[in-house]
Amino acid sequence: MPQQVPYGYGGPGMVPQPQPQPQPPPAPKSNTGKILGIVGAVVGVLVLGGVASAVVLGGGGSGGGSKQSAGPKYKITVPQSLVGGKYSLAKDISSMADGQVPHDGVNAHGMRSAGGQYTGGTKSLVMMGIYGTIDDPEEGVNRMIHGLSSSPDVDVVVSDKKFTPSGGGDPLSCGVEVKSTAGQKITLPFCVWGTSSTTVSVAETDAADLGKDPRSIDLQAFADDASRIRAEVQVPAGG
Repeated sequence: MPQQVPYGYGGPGMVPQPQPQPQPPPAPKSNTGKILGIVGAVVGVLVLGGVASAVVLGGGGSGGGSKQSAGPKYKITVPQSLVGGKYSLAKDISSMADGQVPHDGVNAHGMRSAGGQYTGGTKSLVMMGIYGTIDDPEEGVNRMIHGLSSSPDVDVVVSDKKFTPSGGGDPLSCGVEVKSTAGQKITLPFCVWGTSSTTVSVAETDAADLGKDPRSIDLQAFADDASRIRAEVQVPAGG
């Protein structure tokens, strides 16, 4: 009895013909584009909106700060991850920021900029800082907050106030604002801190929860994360 030719073969000595393969199911739609758009919006607030420039040049703020430049000197770094791996670095924006921020001004001198865009799941976070010599740290914090909220498409929903980290440490100034971009309202909790050599802000948004009531944000929890970020990005200037 002749050997049965398997299906797909043309016969003895013929090259096997490719068999039709099952098509994989369509991939689920991703939020990547939405997240990247939100990150861009956050960067627009923190960098293009002149946040760090406000600290250096003295735009806004309470004004009239006194000289307080004594104290330990720090610099700002951009680690590959933050908060023990909760956020991973997506883009180092230090060069972009440094090209837009004056190095000398009314309240700050010999300044450099450092910052990064980070992602963690559906969350996006931007850390933006300057370091050098800051005459009045509290004035620097006030001016950076003013820079965060002065854009016409930003509404301050929860005014900044001091939060002491749950694990102890120096307080941070934190609040919540809502930025309107491309017809979308984006909720941004933020925290800012300052020393005699640094002024730094962090802001976060969640692409999976854009409709969340801004007043329901747990700012104490965010301040706790910001405190950990402070310990991770702020290192001795000689280190």
